[in-house]
Amino acid sequence: MNGATQGGIDCDLHPAAPTVTDLLPYLEPLWRDMIARRGIDAPASIAYPAAAPISVRPDWRPADKSAAATFPRLRAEALDAFGTRLGICNCLIGVPLLFGEDMAAAFARATNDWIAREWLDREPRLRASIVVPVQNPGLAAAEIDRCAADRRFVQVLLPANGELPLGRRAHWPIYEAAVRHGLPVGIHAGSAYRHPVTNVGWPSYYAEDYASHATSFQSQLLSLVAEGVFAKFPSLCVVLIESGFTWLPAFVWRLEKFWRGLRMEVPWVSRPPGEIVREHVRLTLQPIDAPDPATLARVVEQLGSDRLLLFSTDYPHWQFEGAAALPEGLAPGLARRILVDNAIETYPRLMEDGP
Repeated sequence: MNGATQGGIDCDLHPAAPTVTDLLPYLEPLWRDMIARRGIDAPASIAYPAAAPISVRPDWRPADKSAAATFPRLRAEALDAFGTRLGICNCLIGVPLLFGEDMAAAFARATNDWIAREWLDREPRLRASIVVPVQNPGLAAAEIDRCAADRRFVQVLLPANGELPLGRRAHWPIYEAAVRHGLPVGIHAGSAYRHPVTNVGWPSYYAEDYASHATSFQSQLLSLVAEGVFAKFPSLCVVLIESGFTWLPAFVWRLEKFWRGLRMEVPWVSRPPGEIVREHVRLTLQPIDAPDPATLARVVEQLGSDRLLLFSTDYPHWQFEGAAALPEGLAPGLARRILVDNAIETYPRLMEDGP
């Protein structure tokens, strides 16, 4: 067991995405029949090709090369090995990839029911994010309302890349539903692949795809601030998951610089964007882009708050070696905030028991 992370709250765990066989018991008869007649498989992951080296760390990949994050392996390699107190499951099934809104809603519903029965019921340390059909914000809001009755769902999950910037008003029913139930909205690295994942077109290699997600998060954060989401929903918290965080100080500085000259366009942004970000936005720890403890300490200081970072292992993805999920050089008080306190403040439901 890793003493450095003992008692921590892991805000980014990835159960292996369910297969269509896994989901069949949780689908309505109409969809089970359609799947059989059309030979439909469960939608692929929004972010991680199964065989890519960074999708599963070598020491966590089973000998048969299958996904590492089966229930027994996640319990042993993530919860037990890191001494985790609580962990949030973010299922990266490709519901956002589907073009049919009704089919997307059916798969989202089945995925959430599957997570509740096959994972949360079996392990009291686990919580989960709600998978939603972001293609239709009305259906997404309905799924949030349905799942929110189970208090083990602690967050709404959205991909970092979709058809529209997430700040656009079309998405506001999702935020309204999240606020109604006191749920943060988690934005995770991943794409619906409706548009190129880089700002200059489609890349040739997965390395380009994966590295480009940091700029996707910047665009989404800018959209949320500039479109007035936090002015409309003042209690909303957004968690950027697997975005990295070393880019944030420079990005916020640049945003504030241009906001001062262009604020007449966005009068609802009535405070400096840095204040808005520090109040409403949190980021998971992994992946860490700082090359050494001294650089990391400077970046943390530039963040301007000790409440922004949430502990995560990103299990089973390859973001660090061995047990080094918590980087060296953090002050004890900051380490405690990252491991436990910030998550409790961000996710009000974490300390509740049962559904």
